[in-house]
Amino acid sequence: MNFAPTEEQSMVRDMVRKFAETEIKPVAAELDKTHKHPEEICRKLGEMGIMGVAVPCEYGGAGMDNVTYVMAMIEISKACASCGVIVSVNNTLYGHPVKTYGTEEQKHKFLEPVASGKVDGCYALTEASAGSDAAALRCRAELKGDKYIVSGTKTFITSGNVARYCVLAATTDPASGYKGVINLIVDLKNTKGFKVGKVEEKLGILASGTSELVFEDAEVPASNLLGKPGQGFQQMMAGLNAGRIGIAAQAVGIGRAALEDALAYSKERVQFGKPINTFQAIQFKLADMATELDAAELLVLRAAWLEDNGLDYEKESAMSKYYASDVAMRAAIEGVQIFGGYGYIKEYPAERHMRDAKICQIYEGTNEIQRVVVARKLLGMR
Repeated sequence: MNFAPTEEQSMVRDMVRKFAETEIKPVAAELDKTHKHPEEICRKLGEMGIMGVAVPCEYGGAGMDNVTYVMAMIEISKACASCGVIVSVNNTLYGHPVKTYGTEEQKHKFLEPVASGKVDGCYALTEASAGSDAAALRCRAELKGDKYIVSGTKTFITSGNVARYCVLAATTDPASGYKGVINLIVDLKNTKGFKVGKVEEKLGILASGTSELVFEDAEVPASNLLGKPGQGFQQMMAGLNAGRIGIAAQAVGIGRAALEDALAYSKERVQFGKPINTFQAIQFKLADMATELDAAELLVLRAAWLEDNGLDYEKESAMSKYYASDVAMRAAIEGVQIFGGYGYIKEYPAERHMRDAKICQIYEGTNEIQRVVVARKLLGMR
């Protein structure tokens, strides 16, 4: 058992850490305040290969592994959680299904520009009536000749307001449940009948846009179908399994930011004539935060390693996602507590970490659903 990263993994981690510290962290508060999409940062990360870490080089990516991806995600999310989720969606929710199920033509046309960071991708699954119940889709895709005619509204789509390409989950027959699900690649900038709907006002990750996608008799070429009819639900579940690893890494990054900020503040804040880090109550908080975050990071790295080695990682990705996000939320809350009154005001980053951490317990499958996944795997249930 070897816990040491390879030389290449260490090099990428250190490169991303330096970039995150010098170019992302200094503007994170301003991005949060203005809700501005970090366009320039995303393009630079693309040039570094981080928008498609585990995508083969011939399709615009860096050709590395998912362990490296996790390391990069932690460093980016520690600096700015909004940037982290944008990177995660490009790599997994969009990148994984196109990389795994796309034809050569589809990968060159639709994966290469996203993995290279030239444009953004998104994954459109959630609807008003289909969240945790992912098979209850109402967005309809009807095959007519060489086109699918798509009608329906998607909600809570990360990067939906800025994405050029989208993997769209739709149904050819709502009565068929999961058997009717298909995934289509949609060029959002060149699809008549499509428009961006409401852009949501959110609690956290404010520099990452979350929007509705509205399709009204939109025409999508049948050649944009991923795989074959009837495979969509399986593709969806595989993509979510991969996506959960990215969100778990995002959560670890947020938690580490909360810990580092609280640790630094505890050395500076003086009460009763001495720094508050000399009080056992504060020391225990810091110790618990550090221990839980180390455990969460190891769970995430294990899930990524299993994926890299072609092994079943469904249970492990669910474990890492719900544990890491719960740990991040606890770390963020304790961070605010250590800052005291200053933790509740926007002059300090503690309150932003708490707002950003919460979503990790919700998206890519709520933590309640993750526990269902783990329990079913333990019990041998389908």
